[in-house]
Amino acid sequence: MSASDLAPAESAGRLTCSVDELRTLFLFEKLTEEQLQWLCERGHVELIGPGTVYAEGAAATCFYVLLEGTVVMSRRVGADDIEVGRTSDRGVYSGAFTAYLGDRVPQVYNNSLRATVASRFFVLDADVFAELMHEWFPMAVHLLEGLFFGNKNAQAAIGQRERLLALGSLSAGLTHELNNPAAAAVRATAALRERVAGMRHKLGLIAGGKWDRTTLETLIQLQEEAAERVPKAVALSPLEASDREDAITDWLEDRGCSEGWMLAPTFVAAGLDVAWLDHVEAAVDPDTLEAALRWLNYTVDTELLMNEIEDSTTRISTLVGAAKQYSQLDRAPYQVVDVHELLDSTLLMLSGKMPSRIQVVKEYDRSVPSIPAYAAELNQVWTNLIDNAVSAMGESGVLTVRTGMDRDQVFVEFGDTGPGVPPEIRDRIFEPFFTTKPVGEGTGLGLDISWRIVVKKHHGDLSLTASPGDTRFRVLLPVTWQDDSEES
Repeated sequence: MSASDLAPAESAGRLTCSVDELRTLFLFEKLTEEQLQWLCERGHVELIGPGTVYAEGAAATCFYVLLEGTVVMSRRVGADDIEVGRTSDRGVYSGAFTAYLGDRVPQVYNNSLRATVASRFFVLDADVFAELMHEWFPMAVHLLEGLFFGNKNAQAAIGQRERLLALGSLSAGLTHELNNPAAAAVRATAALRERVAGMRHKLGLIAGGKWDRTTLETLIQLQEEAAERVPKAVALSPLEASDREDAITDWLEDRGCSEGWMLAPTFVAAGLDVAWLDHVEAAVDPDTLEAALRWLNYTVDTELLMNEIEDSTTRISTLVGAAKQYSQLDRAPYQVVDVHELLDSTLLMLSGKMPSRIQVVKEYDRSVPSIPAYAAELNQVWTNLIDNAVSAMGESGVLTVRTGMDRDQVFVEFGDTGPGVPPEIRDRIFEPFFTTKPVGEGTGLGLDISWRIVVKKHHGDLSLTASPGDTRFRVLLPVTWQDDSEES
């Protein structure tokens, strides 16, 4: 149940304001008699029964100071209100305490306040509180404005820097990942050109030779059979491949084929063995056997090279698709998405910068529904959490990415086998600028940004459970469309 659904507390109306009572509050103890009288004239005392005093996200119209009673402060996380404070201390204040900043910030309540028993409050209208601050404490207002907006601007600048650093790292990784298949495709294309030139030469020799029509038809049939076997070739271990190459080399040399050791690796890579060579030998005349074998070797080598080019270009296409999915450049900011597509694109984008001894395990529940989300920003969350996990594990470990349902929300969990998070800092990890990384290696905004994206923009939750060898960040996301108009 959200704060806006709570029934408001009933008010017993305005009560008499006492200067003597205000003087006893720590908030007002340094004010003059004239100032205290001004407060009583401009403000009022109100008795409010048990219930909601104000709700998070509503227009901030009043500044409240507790005179007597007990109040609970809460923040909305997803569909729940999470208690963040409970007090009976006189003088605690809440409400429109940023009214002095005017319309430069959204003037809404950033939490919910509830009275658990009938409670008395001293209440000032927001515009009166703003007037008080500007007239009585002009220097303090300037200092507070500088602190508020300076911190906000610094956080935005460093947040942008963090995103640029992440983008640079991803770009470097993507460039590396693209370079490998691109270079492989270039090498295979150059080799293929040589093989095709060789095949043209062999074709010329065949055309000028004494092979009859039946022999040529047999050779073409063998060529088709060899080409069909290439895609079905089973990967062999290095020892198995070496043994098979030795056997084929011996077979070729026994039949007078020169440099058979050069032909053997191609036949093995294509899945051809001695039994298949026996089949070729039975189909052609002995005096044309070597020429037929070399022609067939060109055929299978060409097929292998074309497969290599296809694999390389497919890899490039997959990486480009992942980059497009990751950036979401051609899609609406807020859309219905499959979290697994987002996770896969992020993992692919980050694969180039992961140490080779880190194993990625996917435990996806494919039955979870698609969700409405800011896809590009969720990808940023995944990036931050995966990067933290990889950094924690160092050069080796297991990164486990899980998905599933937690009641009526989708969860995405990132687990790592690193040393865990010390208990003394767990309460601080989501604070802006807090980092355990050495100076220059982290801004301390990755988790803060992630928390804001998940909680503030998606009305979800981001939590941590940690022990040595089992650290888990869990993201909860609602499956229904959320109104983000109250985002602050």
